Amino acid sequence: MSFGSLDSAGPTAVWLITLSFIFFECAFVFGLFLPGDSLLFAAGVVLASHDGELSAWLLSLAALIVAVVGNQIGYYIGRHTGTRLLARRGGRVLNRQNLDKARDFLDRRGFWAVVLARWIPWVRTLAPMIAGAARMDPRRFMLATTIGAIAWVPTLVLAGYYGAGLLSAVPWLETVAVVVSVAFFVVGTAYGAYRYRQEMKKPVDEEASLPAGG
Repeated sequence: MSFGSLDSAGPTAVWLITLSFIFFECAFVFGLFLPGDSLLFAAGVVLASHDGELSAWLLSLAALIVAVVGNQIGYYIGRHTGTRLLARRGGRVLNRQNLDKARDFLDRRGFWAVVLARWIPWVRTLAPMIAGAARMDPRRFMLATTIGAIAWVPTLVLAGYYGAGLLSAVPWLETVAVVVSVAFFVVGTAYGAYRYRQEMKKPVDEEASLPAGG
């Protein structure tokens, strides 16, 4: 994917890329390495270059729903499998220390931890699985993750859209904003894929696993 491909392909490509990436980031462990924050912001910036105000609002709603559904899947994965296979011996991100930090965050703040986790990249992906393994009440989790998604998704998409819109009076600045946003997303995705492969090569740290709740 070139730096300009997301922009040149138009709103349809923005929708497909954004919804698929947000789903994977919120549902599965490899989403831990995807640049969800920068993607949402970049989507808003690109839509601004197409005068897609309605599309930006609709994408915010659709991505919000996808984020909630993704976290529900992550919750039930954790509920049925526990957190085994997450921590890796020698892992830089998927390690016992980070898993313990995420657990402690959920233990101390409970409901609000799930809400706030949307704004903490690696916790965002781990929190649903840990909550499921710990058998957090599913309705309570659903409410928390929905509130978190409402605060997270539209904020970033619309910040990108309206922020880029302010630059429309200076066309070259608007172009720079699009290129930088898309470039940051592409580089972040490539680097995330590399880091995920490196983490998965390391052996599982069985002692760090939290068993399924039953």
